[in-house]
Amino acid sequence: MSLINKTIKILILALALVIIFPGLAQPTEQAKKALTFQEMMKFRAITDPVISENGLWIAFAAQPDRGDGEVQVKSTRENQTFIIERGSKPQFSPDSRWLAAVVKPKAVDLEKAGKDKPKAGLALLDLTSGNIETFENVEKFSFSRDSSWLAYKLFKEEEKKEEKRDEGQAEKEKPEPMLKEVGTTFILRHLSSGKETRVLHVLSFSFDESGKYLAYAVAEPEGQGNGLFCLDLSKEGMPPLTIAKAERAVYSQLSWPEEGSRLAFLSASADEKGNAGPASLWLWDARTGKSLLAIAAERTPADWVIPSKNKLAWSKDGRRVFLGTEPKEMFDLKREEEKEAKEVQEVDLFNADRILEKREVDVWHWNDPRIIPQQKKQWPQLKEKTYLAVYHTDSGKMVPLADREIPDVEIPENPRSAIGFSNVPYLKEMTWDGSYDDIWLIDITSGQKKKIITRLRWRASLSPQGRYVLYFDKRNWQLYDSVTGSSRNLTAALPVAFFDEENDVPQEARPYGLAGWLEDESAVLLYDQYDIWKMATKREEAVNLTDQAGRKDEITFRVIRLDPEEKFFKKNQNLLLSAYHNRLKYTGFYAANIATKGAMRLIEENKKYTFLAKAKKADVLIFTRESYEEFPNIWTSGLDLAGPRRLTDINPQISDFAWGTAELVEWLSLDGLTLQGVLIKPGNYETGKRYCMLVYFYEKFSWRLYEFNEVVVNHRPCFPFYASNGYAIFLPDIVYETGRPGLSATKCLVPGVQKIIDMGIADPKAIALHGHSWSGYQTAFVVTQTNLFRAAIAGAAVANMTSAYSGIRWESGLARQWQYEKAQSRIGGSLWDMPGRYIENSPVFFADRIQTPLLLMFGDEDGAVPWEQGIELYLAMRRLGKDCIFLQYRGEGHHPQKYANKLDYAIKMKEYLDHYLKGLAAPDWITKGIPYQGK
Repeated sequence: MSLINKTIKILILALALVIIFPGLAQPTEQAKKALTFQEMMKFRAITDPVISENGLWIAFAAQPDRGDGEVQVKSTRENQTFIIERGSKPQFSPDSRWLAAVVKPKAVDLEKAGKDKPKAGLALLDLTSGNIETFENVEKFSFSRDSSWLAYKLFKEEEKKEEKRDEGQAEKEKPEPMLKEVGTTFILRHLSSGKETRVLHVLSFSFDESGKYLAYAVAEPEGQGNGLFCLDLSKEGMPPLTIAKAERAVYSQLSWPEEGSRLAFLSASADEKGNAGPASLWLWDARTGKSLLAIAAERTPADWVIPSKNKLAWSKDGRRVFLGTEPKEMFDLKREEEKEAKEVQEVDLFNADRILEKREVDVWHWNDPRIIPQQKKQWPQLKEKTYLAVYHTDSGKMVPLADREIPDVEIPENPRSAIGFSNVPYLKEMTWDGSYDDIWLIDITSGQKKKIITRLRWRASLSPQGRYVLYFDKRNWQLYDSVTGSSRNLTAALPVAFFDEENDVPQEARPYGLAGWLEDESAVLLYDQYDIWKMATKREEAVNLTDQAGRKDEITFRVIRLDPEEKFFKKNQNLLLSAYHNRLKYTGFYAANIATKGAMRLIEENKKYTFLAKAKKADVLIFTRESYEEFPNIWTSGLDLAGPRRLTDINPQISDFAWGTAELVEWLSLDGLTLQGVLIKPGNYETGKRYCMLVYFYEKFSWRLYEFNEVVVNHRPCFPFYASNGYAIFLPDIVYETGRPGLSATKCLVPGVQKIIDMGIADPKAIALHGHSWSGYQTAFVVTQTNLFRAAIAGAAVANMTSAYSGIRWESGLARQWQYEKAQSRIGGSLWDMPGRYIENSPVFFADRIQTPLLLMFGDEDGAVPWEQGIELYLAMRRLGKDCIFLQYRGEGHHPQKYANKLDYAIKMKEYLDHYLKGLAAPDWITKGIPYQGK
């Protein structure tokens, strides 16, 4: 037989085997590839998932780490898909026939653009035909509730110069806008016919809940045609009704109630500089066409005004309008600032007052309620802060609810009382002790205020009808009754704890939380570590709704809110529960009922399930299922979770790569505590072979056993990237002892790593430690205590707790003192009470012990950890002749955000580990450094 014939027969036999055994055609684990950075950039994530109200369609954005994404719209029943290129933030019309989505500019155009970035657009998809229309430069869009109309507003366009302009005509001759805020082009589209109506200079618009009326405010550049108008959409061709119209008037905050045809809005007059003055509250009835001046600007409480920049909200019964008020002092200050910014003053070189107007000094007073950096950060919010008031439509009375002493009041769901929070007495001690509030009960009819709780650490909750206040204090849930004026302990007599039983920070343990109130306020649902309890507001026996199945099997049950608009539970309501197995780390869904005890398993396996949404008008759910090896695609099912069906597969290329596998491991800490962690074995793993290992940690990471690690380029090591490149990855849990956080980490990490060595997987001479922020600190400390690691990488690491203690978290303006005394840094006292603890836990004081090559990374605009902390450790190691490299990313914060910097750090991280763990040749930046050369 000829060689050719033999070859043909072999090929035929091979093909037959593939047909009979199709699994043979799949690439073997040994044939699978290693991930590259370029391939990581192309992996996509699912964002903004939504489901249509009838449950027949889902939509989501599929966005790669870099490049253009798309919106995918898929049928939940049929094999039908529509694609909107570069789409994001999809939104279905209420009748489920239409879908609109933002269309992002091309990634290439954004990369090339300078300061003038291209604007987003809008895509409109007809789900009955598949036809897609696109519109450019769309800032905002909305469907009417009856799904007949789409309204959208364009971005502000620069005025186009006339094609023929006299050479002598100066640009400054063009009239400047008189108003600070000017509207843009607005388009109203009739969806079934495609007919459009355009209106110029629309500042804002709002459909009523029925979809019959559309109100819109016009703000022209010179203010001459300003007005508020309404279209009756049920009458074709009807001209708009004029609600109000006045030159230089500013109409804002258009708000309709859930039921009815009354429109609430604010009206103000602009001054000659275009700044809106104090506003008035108006009510207009679309059925009668009549307007009511509810609160005139000049009739607000003394020293208070209603600002145009505000938010109006109707009560559910349509009998109250909630609005914000502002101290007149602050309102006038803002207007004066704007006036000064526009005025040009004559120069007088020897006028001391004029000279001093340009001074730049901040006075830090020891008794300031907030330190200056925090004041600066909060100033933009404080300038625009409003204080809640209510207008009663029946009585025509306005009642202030919040003020400067009680600045935070929640809008109530009942007609009798509101709950207020005041941190004012405790602002100063926030610097070192965290937040507290006094709790007030406010009569919304009279405005009378009563302080009911003092110095509360955790948030309180008002019952649906306003009688009760639930709060957590002294490690128990307490219930205040406004009728009797007394409180009682709901949980002290129960045999379980309702505070965090595993709390390991110096602050008092937080509660596990509450699921919510029954709508008749007869009971409230509370959580312990595992189970859900129904606590009656009357003196009745507490009921464990999950029948203690959670504690028995170490399952944490939590209620899933199927309807985000539903604020309270009904008496016999069926519940969907999430279930997390604390020991085995997988999750599932269970069913329960508020009126009976017990939890019924619906679905669970060695996966992680995450609820996404329920269709508003159908019993259809969407959720994700994932594991280390399985991407969290979208699945659908009915409420019983029977026969779930996968709808998406946006990263099928996963099967091409040597992804590795994840498993749970256990060991004992040096203190004898049982700990858990996740071991990710390399792709193409060979039993008996030892591998380089990267240890990555924070506090507890064992819950990540069934989590799909996102494939992106950033400051974190991507697990499948390293696993596919021949690394084992270890994610250990850490538990802490107050006053010894660094040593606690060491006593958990070292035996955990030794466990993996003893399993025959980790090469004891090729193990690296990696951490960022809190675990960056721990990494820096651990290498002062052990030589177990061949190399270490510490990002945004605190090196010196004595100097970091009084540092500033610049992103919030808060001092870091509370973090050490009460929170994550776990020292448990001040620098003067416990100086030894600060020194003992600071890596810089033990830098002489470090034998491990160390790579440090900071952004020099880090708003969480002062980047000087990295300099301290770098200079210490430099002085001691230790192997240390410091990467400073210019203009970056706590995590690099610019893609070039993220990629550079990811590459350097890999090169560093490959050199020290695999023995690959070191690039020049490791051996020689990179001298500064002007950029």
